[in-house]
Amino acid sequence: MKTRRLVLPNDIETIPQLNEFIDSVAEEVGLEMSLTMSLNLALEEAVVNVMEYAYPEGQKGNVEIEVTADQEWMTFVIMDTGIAFDPTMKEDADTTLSAEERPIGGLGIFLVRQLMDVIDYKRQDNKNVLTLQKKLGEENASN
Repeated sequence: MKTRRLVLPNDIETIPQLNEFIDSVAEEVGLEMSLTMSLNLALEEAVVNVMEYAYPEGQKGNVEIEVTADQEWMTFVIMDTGIAFDPTMKEDADTTLSAEERPIGGLGIFLVRQLMDVIDYKRQDNKNVLTLQKKLGEENASN
């Protein structure tokens, strides 16, 4: 699979385009529906966080999503030029607390950690670069 790329403005109204993009990539690679749904959920969490927090209120910016896949791994790279933020340093939400007791936030990255196999962050050329990888095993390929 060649690298596929999607660039979205920081507007959550564009999330359906992200879902279509992931669905088409998953179809091209031949992933099972359950894995496709997990990838959609993880990517949506990560991209919505960028859209909501990377740029100051009212500032326009883009979120770029690149995906590559080989026989073993599917790799998503999410890039933005917003405020530096490393979501991998955020502690997992304490899911033992009730929803009322839990502080707001933190569940998104917790969810991404549960769904993806590798999460890596770096600040490079004034960009946030978040890499999410999912291992593709025999059980995930439908072909």
